[in-house]
Amino acid sequence: MLKRILDLNASDIANMTKEEKLLSIKSAEGRTVVSEIITIAPPILWDVSNVELASAFGADIILLNFYDVNHPKVEGLPINEGEDVINQVKRLTGRLVGVNLEPVDIDTEIIDQREYISEGRLGTAKNVKKALNQGADMVVFTGNPKTGVTNEQIINAIKETKASVGDEIIIVAGKMHAAGSGNEIGNKLITKDIVKDFFEAGCDIVLLPAPGTVPGMTVDFIRELVEYIHSLGKLAMTSIGTSQEGSDESTIRNIALYSKMTGTDIHHIGDSGMSMGIATPENIMTYSITIKGKRHTYRRMARSVNR
Repeated sequence: MLKRILDLNASDIANMTKEEKLLSIKSAEGRTVVSEIITIAPPILWDVSNVELASAFGADIILLNFYDVNHPKVEGLPINEGEDVINQVKRLTGRLVGVNLEPVDIDTEIIDQREYISEGRLGTAKNVKKALNQGADMVVFTGNPKTGVTNEQIINAIKETKASVGDEIIIVAGKMHAAGSGNEIGNKLITKDIVKDFFEAGCDIVLLPAPGTVPGMTVDFIRELVEYIHSLGKLAMTSIGTSQEGSDESTIRNIALYSKMTGTDIHHIGDSGMSMGIATPENIMTYSITIKGKRHTYRRMARSVNR
């Protein structure tokens, strides 16, 4: 019998199909926390990796940012480089693991100086296939600041990936902020038409900025989009990608409750707390407690990876 993600053991995850993972998330009814980790950042606890730290504070899914499929690396692991890095993360944490890849639009106008990224971080079907073979359960097509990722290029990346390995890996798409684009700011960042285009291209989950993060993202605005996503039979993920993952705990509780009010299925918390690399650990736990209570949060925190 399929378990909610709230109840999954490491041994359960090992044998789940893509559709089972999606159903497990859906059945948790908006109580799934994704913690994003910058893979090249040094661990804040020096000899314990940030992926282990995020898991210890209640994350249900680990999302790797700055991960290069051509040069796989996660700082802080016993063996932190090589093709087995993602599988090592899964062994040490017992969590589902996703990877950020970035569909850069080289022709779009950038507000600030463009940040160029390596080939292994680009949002291409070739790179998704490599991430899948390295152990990833999920790919997130999104953009880091000043990279020039656009919704148009995200749609192209979804189409290519769906045609290639779309039945094997969960496809998430959307921007947490403008990513440097001068044309996709505020409520122009995401619309119903863009959501529809994402799903028609083959997306499984749409990423939306959480209410109270990107300017103009109100509870009502995001709730309308989440309801539309659900009407199409798909899942939504609200995200904190504005360094508010390093805010005070009261702000985190507010964002968590606002996101809960929208009806979202997955709650994402970003990778920049007091420094770059991971959210303030207490905020991961605070977010988790806010949306699913101490009982389920502590169960996740305490569950052995050997189960």
